[in-house]
Amino acid sequence: MTSDLREPGAFRRAFDDHHRKVYAAAYGVLGDAAQAQDVVQDVFLRLWKRPTAFDPSRGDLGAYLRLMGRSRALDLWRETQVRTRAADKLKLVGGTDEPRADEQPEIVAHRHQETDEVREALEKLPETQREALVLAYWGGLTADQIAQRVHIPLGTAKSRIRLGLARLRDEYAVAV
Repeated sequence: MTSDLREPGAFRRAFDDHHRKVYAAAYGVLGDAAQAQDVVQDVFLRLWKRPTAFDPSRGDLGAYLRLMGRSRALDLWRETQVRTRAADKLKLVGGTDEPRADEQPEIVAHRHQETDEVREALEKLPETQREALVLAYWGGLTADQIAQRVHIPLGTAKSRIRLGLARLRDEYAVAV
């Protein structure tokens, strides 16, 4: 059936036969209808572009497509988790919460001042460098993961982090 998948009619039949189960697998992971539909589209687009990637000797087309759907859904779920953690950590750096009553006022004032200075220094960075730093330090991503997520070469991701850190050091030193 692999060679048949290159033909529009055979591909349409494969889609008709399997898209509901791919959707169900994705929805089971994500719990979001729109994201599950995106996964279905992505899986079948990949199949359309590379129909020879499916090897019928290794198993059923339906199982292959459901596995692809589940894997892509897990990737999206992980990305959402990382984004949420990064946003939460960025909020912590922003310091919008009220200090605990048992903290000393001078310590609180010093922390707020440092937080403001770091935030101001971050805002002076180019968007690409700021994004790389936030994803690396507050999002917990490696340079390789940043490169994949932002669709840039690994060397570019590393350079953005390195240059961003250098500029942040310079900006923060000026602010202090």
